[in-house]
Amino acid sequence: MALFSGARSGVVRCLLAAVLFGASAPAASGLAGEMNFLVLAGVLYLGAGLAVLPAVLKHPPSRAGLKREWQPALIAVIAGGAVGPALLVAGLARTTAASASILLNLELVATVILAATIFGEHLGRRVVVGAAIVTAAGVALVWEPGADLSIGALFIAAACVAWGVDNGVTAKIDQLSPETVVLLKGFVAGTANVALGLTFGATSTSISVANVLFALAIGAAGYGASIVLWVKGARDLGAARAQVIFATAPFIGVSIAWLWLGESVQTVQLVAVGLAAVGVAVTIESAHEHTHQHDPLDHEHEHSHDDQHHEHSHDDEGSVDGRHTHVHQHDAMAHSHAHVSDLHHRHPH
Repeated sequence: MALFSGARSGVVRCLLAAVLFGASAPAASGLAGEMNFLVLAGVLYLGAGLAVLPAVLKHPPSRAGLKREWQPALIAVIAGGAVGPALLVAGLARTTAASASILLNLELVATVILAATIFGEHLGRRVVVGAAIVTAAGVALVWEPGADLSIGALFIAAACVAWGVDNGVTAKIDQLSPETVVLLKGFVAGTANVALGLTFGATSTSISVANVLFALAIGAAGYGASIVLWVKGARDLGAARAQVIFATAPFIGVSIAWLWLGESVQTVQLVAVGLAAVGVAVTIESAHEHTHQHDPLDHEHEHSHDDQHHEHSHDDEGSVDGRHTHVHQHDAMAHSHAHVSDLHHRHPH
């Protein structure tokens, strides 16, 4: 079933998020040998927080929004910004880099499973198949003979579960702007990663100002703008579909490495990129239709007036075209139309 307007916007946003994040990997690769990897990750996250800070200061979250969303926001920030990185560090200390690269594909698996079992998203056969294909492609992309799965694998798998929780919770937050969410996650994850890096071997004297500034710039685009786009896309698609599309980031990074860095093209990489494209294509056409009931709801998120849920008027502002954001109300209604597990369709099936 073809996607409708809101879902199409979500797909475009998640693809753009993947492009920005995928491009950040080769851009930051030159820094990886000069900075502790955890310190580098932390500075990238801090760059994300700094990038959205002006937007949050211009449109700060409302008191009502913070009161309603502080608990899920706290869960997302702790799970994704503190627990996930800490578990990753524990895993990396106990397994090989090759094994870790393979295991990190479990974030997509964890996100999909948690979305279906905990967060009430409807997946359908296409999403499950698409996620499986993209996961298999990710394993193929990073597979190295002799990868050894040890006790560290459990820590990395647990880190992926933490990030899956983060993704599922973040997709459901509808009272805080995506920029506010990124600000919280960026500063918490950034501080946590830098602290872990300094604890596990890095020294402040080994970190140059030039490298920090470069990493902040990469983080602003590859993490800040990217995560904002993902959050907006996840609100339109649900966490599972959004993460399937976002999981193409490594393949985009490989393609950029081919085109701009002149790296050699390997057959297994071509196969992996092709598989990822098939997985995303399968997932995109995954809307379903049935009669469903909507309870009364008031919330704030970006929307347009071209769907059945946002036909309200703007008496004090005149006609408003295109996508915009404000607090709005939904009356109770029952109807049937094509939909995915966006902010308005988390009903049971």
